[in-house]
Amino acid sequence: MSNLTGRVTVVTGASRGVGRGVALGLAEAGATVYATGRTAAEDAFPTNGRVVPLRCDHTVDGEVEAAFRRVMAEQGRLDILVNNVWGGYERMVEDGEFTWTKPFWQQPLWRWDAMFAAGVRAHYVSSIYAARAMAAQRSGLMVNISFWAAQKHMGNVAYGVAKAATDKMTSDMAHELREHNVAVVSLYPGLVRTEKVMESAAYFDLSNSESPQFIGRAVAALAADAEIMKKSGQVLVAAALAREYGFTDVDGKQPRPLTLDEA
Repeated sequence: MSNLTGRVTVVTGASRGVGRGVALGLAEAGATVYATGRTAAEDAFPTNGRVVPLRCDHTVDGEVEAAFRRVMAEQGRLDILVNNVWGGYERMVEDGEFTWTKPFWQQPLWRWDAMFAAGVRAHYVSSIYAARAMAAQRSGLMVNISFWAAQKHMGNVAYGVAKAATDKMTSDMAHELREHNVAVVSLYPGLVRTEKVMESAAYFDLSNSESPQFIGRAVAALAADAEIMKKSGQVLVAAALAREYGFTDVDGKQPRPLTLDEA
């Protein structure tokens, strides 16, 4: 188990799903975690004092600035940022029709806007405030949660372009932050047993799935790696990191890393 005692973390979009799992995984490793979300609620996390729910709409720049200002005022440092917040998954069914897999000329335009405003741009804005703190202290790790859609067609055009933009942002931010000893990586989960996935569990093969907390353990392992700068700028797969660092999921298993063809 990684030891992150004394580390300060911000996890965006942590009210539920992967974000909540990341927050729990980092808290499990001993970090102090600020878990942001539009509906960040006290009852979303165990009352162990390590997770601080922080209400923040990441499409509102003023709220983002206020959130990071609070973290710095209370902690005086920031060691880890996990950009997980994402938009565009809302309203997959409109007027009784499933639109997620429609060709781009039949897609609702709001989906593109949501994926960039509440996804890519939200990552960018949070990274600005995190980078200011991390560059000043000459240490830190930023993790952008991304997915295989950056590398192959999955679902729809807007989804693929947004994820590809996330990975490119990772690469370029890593280049600019390298001289400040701040690492930036993209992290790909596999099939994660989020609340939404479990609502439709009958339609999924969950035999090689991952718990949300498993993704948090992957981030914790990266943060504890004294040679993390060697990975800066890279796209990493959570299940592959489990084999490299030796951690397991909450059930004691190590999910098999997906390949691009399988994703």
